[in-house]
Amino acid sequence: MRAVLTKVKHASVTVDGDLRGRIGQGFLILLGIAPDDDEAKCRKLADKLCSLRIFDDENGKINLSLDDVGGEILVISQFTLYGNCRKGRRPEFLGAARPEIAIPLYEKFVSLCREKGYHVETGEFGAYMQVDSCNDGPFTLVVDTDSL
Repeated sequence: MRAVLTKVKHASVTVDGDLRGRIGQGFLILLGIAPDDDEAKCRKLADKLCSLRIFDDENGKINLSLDDVGGEILVISQFTLYGNCRKGRRPEFLGAARPEIAIPLYEKFVSLCREKGYHVETGEFGAYMQVDSCNDGPFTLVVDTDSL
C-alpha cells in the first residue's frame, strides 16, 4: 500500500458537484493499493499514519499527533499512485490493484482509522473526484508499506 499524506487546515471532496466529504484540520490521505496488498499491510499503514506526530506544538516543533490536535481524516482512493512512467508519455497502471482487491482494503483502511476514534470522511471509490485542500506547512509525506 502507498499513501500520500498531507497535513491540511481543511479539505473536501466532491463528485459530480455533490460534496461527499469535508474535514477541518487533519490529514488528507491519498491511498493506493497494489495487487499483493493484504489486511496486515493495511493495518500497518493505518497504525503508522494515525500515530504520526507532525503538528506543531507550542514551541513550533513538529511534536503533536492527530489525537493531540483533535484532527480529522479525509481518505481518497488513488490508483494513480501506482502509475508507471518509465516508457512513453502515457503512464500505465498495472501496478494498481483491481477493484475486487482494492475496494475491500480501502474500506478496511477507513474502518481501522475510525476504530481509532477519528472522524473519517471519504470520496467515492472509482469516481472522478475533485479534491480541494488547504495544505498546512505544506507538509506532505509519501509512505509505502514496503518501506515500513
